[in-house]
Amino acid sequence: MKNTIIALSALLLASPVFADTTSHATDTTILKAHEGADTAKEKLHQTEDKGSELKLKAKHAAEGKSDSASSKVSEGTQKAWHKTKEGTEKVWDKTKQGTESLKNKVTD
Repeated sequence: MKNTIIALSALLLASPVFADTTSHATDTTILKAHEGADTAKEKLHQTEDKGSELKLKAKHAAEGKSDSASSKVSEGTQKAWHKTKEGTEKVWDKTKQGTESLKNKVTD
């Protein structure tokens, strides 16, 4: 009985060490998952943006305006908008992930 109590006491004393190790591994796993999701989302949006840019170019070509100044400005504006939107989304995702990480640290 005495040996069992000593073993349980040692286990209880060691449990915070195991909990900290598990938390760290989980944080690392979550960080990698976020990075993978961000990369996939970025690739998806780039593909969507490229598709809409090609669609606009095709529309201008069908209208016979592919070489006009207005179509070039329109296409450039669309490309700039996509870059701005992509940058804003990256910052928003990082902010959201940072907030989540802080929340997890506070609640642990």
